[in-house]
Parts: sequence; structure tokens; C-alpha cells
Amino acid sequence: MTVNDFSFTSNFWNVWIIVLTLGNILACWWLIRWTSKHKEGEAASGDTTGHSWDETLAEYNNPLPRWWLWLFYITMIFGLVYLVLYPGLGSFRGVLDWTHQKAYAKEMEAAEERYGPLFAKFAAQPVAQLANDPDALKIGQRLFVNYCASCHGSDAGGGPGFPDLSDNDWLWGGSPEAIKTSILDGRTGAMPAWGAVLGDKGVEEATAYVLALSGRDADETLVAAGKTHYDTYCAACHGADGTGNNALGAPNLTDDNWLYGGSPGVIRQTIAQGRTGRMPSHREFLGEDKAHLLATYIYSLSN
Repeated sequence: MTVNDFSFTSNFWNVWIIVLTLGNILACWWLIRWTSKHKEGEAASGDTTGHSWDETLAEYNNPLPRWWLWLFYITMIFGLVYLVLYPGLGSFRGVLDWTHQKAYAKEMEAAEERYGPLFAKFAAQPVAQLANDPDALKIGQRLFVNYCASCHGSDAGGGPGFPDLSDNDWLWGGSPEAIKTSILDGRTGAMPAWGAVLGDKGVEEATAYVLALSGRDADETLVAAGKTHYDTYCAACHGADGTGNNALGAPNLTDDNWLYGGSPGVIRQTIAQGRTGRMPSHREFLGEDKAHLLATYIYSLSN
């Protein structure tokens, strides 16, 4: 972000930045000029200053080499030329009117001109067919590493709150169309909090029933009571048999794949406090063609 991206609340800050910037350059020039001059009472050039170490090691009063001094002057001249051409003096944009938005747009145009036809060629083929194309998968993998790995992991194995994309257990569906929709438009899943409705005992009973759904041991009395709660509050989203609903992003509770963790304590917390998950939309900065290749790579992981 450059200085000219900011809208100053008053002209004072604009002037303040200009004065500080130019003042520092002027101060550097004055300091070099002042230290280069011979001062009264100072040893003449080539004479010793009177300081010595180890009996014979003396300090001479020799000026800096001319080429060294000129390097300082050149850097100051370079700084002034830069400030004339580019942003740096308050809200002054520079005579070249450079902004990082324009530079980014120019780079994107050049990239689109070079790589656009390649992406378009792949986009004309079905995802299921591209999943067998090594070149398409390599490009899709690079897109995944750049845009998805920070949440889903470099191996697509996911983590707490981030789905595993390498298995065949899908919240919103694993068809090519569903995967592509998730990438382009994002997803928002919400599990409401039931603690206030069920109470502590009801949450404990519902937890026991969810554990039983996934084939784990639980107190039969709690399971029986939990089924009543499940049928009343949970079946509408997770299904009467607990296998989930892709249309709502409701997970399958009968397997051993857990988005936030499958321990009794975590399940209890999920029921009592609810969960909210969001997959951001990538339509604006990926576009249809790149999303097609990314969807191909993700589809290939579980097929």
C-alpha cells in the first residue's frame, strides 16, 4: 500500500510527510558537508589525532575517499528523482502516476494474455475426463497449494474446522459440479447452539446418541433419551438415519469422520454451543477456468 492510497483527514498530515521526507534528505546532505570540512583546532589531513593504542597504533585524520562521498550524494539524488517520479511525498502520486493497483492490473493482463488460452482449453473438457490428464492435475495442484493449502493442508487432509478433501466424505457433495460451486461461490454452514434448549442433561443425552450413531459405546439409557432429542431437533438437517444432507452441508454422523473432532467432549461442545464454518468465494480472483482446473485436482483426490 502506498501513501497516496490514504485519504488524509486534513492537509496537515500531507504537509507533515513532505516536510519529514525532504527534511531528512537535506539533513543527510548537511551532515556530510559539515563532517567533510576542516574545523579549527583539528589535526590537519594526514596528521595523527593524538589517539593511539598498543603504543604504536595511531589514528590519522584522513578524509573519506571522494568516491565514497559521491556515493552518498548519488543516493540522495536518486531519492529525490524517485520522489518526483513515484508516490512518496504525502498524497503526491508522482509524475508517472504509479499505483500498485495499476501495476497489478497490468501484470494480470499480461498473465491472462499468456495463460488464458491454456486455461480455456482445459475448461472445455469435463472434470471427470481431466482427472486423468497429468498436465491438468499439475496445474490444479499448484492452484491448490497457492489458494487452499493454508486451510486444508498441503496434503488436503484438512484439520479442525477444515474438511478433509482427500476422502470421499463430502459436506456439500463431491460431484464435479458441487466442488466447483464450492470453490466459486463459497459455502456457509451453521450448526445452531442447543444448550439453552436441551439443558445440560439433554446435551449429555444427545451426545450419547451421536456417539452410538457412529458405532461407539454409550450408556443405553442416555442413548434412548438422546434419540428423542435427535428426532425432534437434529433429524431435519442430519436425516432420520444420521447420514447427513449435502443440500444443507449437514455432516454424516454415522461414520468416523469429524469436522471439529469426535471426542465426547468436542461433540458435547458442538451440540451445546453450535458451530459456524465459512468457505470463502474464489470467483473474483480465480475465475471459471482456473476454478475448473482446481476442481479437477480436488475431484481426483477422492476418485
